[in-house]
Amino acid sequence: MLTPVLGLLGALVYGSADFLGGLAAQRISAVRAAGLSALSGLVVLLVLLPFFGARWSESAVLWGALSGVAGAIALSLLYACLAIGPMSILSPLTAVVSAIVPLTWGLLHGERFAAIGWVGLGLALVAVVLVGFVPERGAVRPRSRGLVMAVAAGAFIGVFLILIDLTPDDSGLAPLVLNRLVNASIMFATVGVVWLASRRRRRPVDGRIAANRGWRPGLPFAVAGGAVDACANILLLIGLRIGNLSVMSVLTALYPAGTIILAAIVLKERIAPVQWAGLVLALAATGMLAAG
Repeated sequence: MLTPVLGLLGALVYGSADFLGGLAAQRISAVRAAGLSALSGLVVLLVLLPFFGARWSESAVLWGALSGVAGAIALSLLYACLAIGPMSILSPLTAVVSAIVPLTWGLLHGERFAAIGWVGLGLALVAVVLVGFVPERGAVRPRSRGLVMAVAAGAFIGVFLILIDLTPDDSGLAPLVLNRLVNASIMFATVGVVWLASRRRRRPVDGRIAANRGWRPGLPFAVAGGAVDACANILLLIGLRIGNLSVMSVLTALYPAGTIILAAIVLKERIAPVQWAGLVLALAATGMLAAG
């Protein structure tokens, strides 16, 4: 019964991390924000390591490291597809695919539910679409490239969940530490490549090089976002250890809920009626999954 609660709570925490990451990306580049978030998340995990423990088996190291690669690819594709737009279609599409991939994997590997559990899973998938919907005026049909990127982003998020689930039950925080270490390495390597490329293209303006905003404007938000995201990963890991992948993957895909709730509180953004409906369905689905 605890697994659905952890899944929904994890989704809200993931969404909060995305909100902070979005604020950071507005002030510095998205790649820099992702790199700083990965690094701060790694620090949090290392601080918590003595309390949760870790067993550095080959499986924990392998699957944890591969999950870091999958997470980095997913994040890059997600940012790219949302930049292409429209977000109103691509955002929920990514979330649904991120739920369906591990859900299918779990069912193929023997996970089963009572009748009310199946209904709860169906409602949760509908809630994922509604909560992830981003109202846009004059939204146009998505281009094929955006659709492919959205599906690929969701698939790699699902792969990340599957890989974390494959780690041994006694591995503690070892998989998450490897995940963050690999993720941070990839993102900072990307930052370096982007910086070198931009420096070669840069031309003097009035005899001076155009000023760079640097890292400082988005630093607090990126660091906070990474710390919150690390906590969400711990909730995910605990949920996978005591429950099953199918429930955790579907409920984790409700991560936009945390973002829209914080945006409404902090930025006074309006929650669309369709998103309210999704939030209500998410609560109903959580109750059904807990009962089933």
